[in-house]
Amino acid sequence: MAPLAANGPKWPGTLLYVPVLYGLGWLGARPCALLFPHWRPDQVDLAGLVLSLALLLISLPIRLRRVWGAEHPWQGLGLAMPIHLAAKAWLRGALKGLFLLALVVLVLVLAGQARWLGELNTALLLNAIALMLGVGFAEELLFRGWLWGELELELGSNRALWLQAAIFALLHPWYRAPGLEAIGLLGGLTLLGLALALQRRADDGALWGSIGLHGWLVGGWFLAQKGLLQISPAAPGWWVGPGGADINPIGGLIGWIGLGLLLWVRRRWWPRHLSQKPETAELSLVISEDNNGPGANPPT
Repeated sequence: MAPLAANGPKWPGTLLYVPVLYGLGWLGARPCALLFPHWRPDQVDLAGLVLSLALLLISLPIRLRRVWGAEHPWQGLGLAMPIHLAAKAWLRGALKGLFLLALVVLVLVLAGQARWLGELNTALLLNAIALMLGVGFAEELLFRGWLWGELELELGSNRALWLQAAIFALLHPWYRAPGLEAIGLLGGLTLLGLALALQRRADDGALWGSIGLHGWLVGGWFLAQKGLLQISPAAPGWWVGPGGADINPIGGLIGWIGLGLLLWVRRRWWPRHLSQKPETAELSLVISEDNNGPGANPPT
């Protein structure tokens, strides 16, 4: 999580940092429409997002050194660590994502609101992998990596925990859903933001578990909806989630129940257990994993 820096960030810099990067990426991608006239507008926009992500990766270490006082920025973000520890954290998160997906699919099939098709092809798999890697990594780096750390510097750990989840939810297009379904989607996204943050806490500050959980939810549900399942159009949105032909189960009661179970399992991680800087936290994780030292917080 965030370093214990003496000087917190200036709020204008925090608020403007990502919008400025997004704007630069959007402007930088406009020439693509002239260079590649066959590209659709959404492809040009995607190029802008990729450019914005590249700018984030380049500028983030500089900001963390200047604002957080982090000597090792990628450790402060929970990314730099021995590969076997990163893989274990990712796998723990991925398994929880698979559990949530399996719960939604099982309930829908048993309730007669979905039929199992089991259809897969190369194009679907490649799209799912791209979503898993792209959305999972980019959003976790942004929200559970950078944003949570910035908020902790100003507000403290637990208030920052709630605020990062609220911002994460508000910045998604929940408002496009009709009526109460929009409220359900906003609440589900908030629960997801909390679950992803608690996953990082349970992993002693490693971000890879959150990336695995988030990535599998996005990529796995894409596979389920586009090829593995045929969901009945008569299934109510409050139950399966809003979206019509493109359902988001996070906003339905099934998704709320699954996320609630995950938060209950993670209840011991609501208080902040780590008081040291991320570099020290990563070292304690290495010791606890490799040497099974005393006082370790075993991930669950």
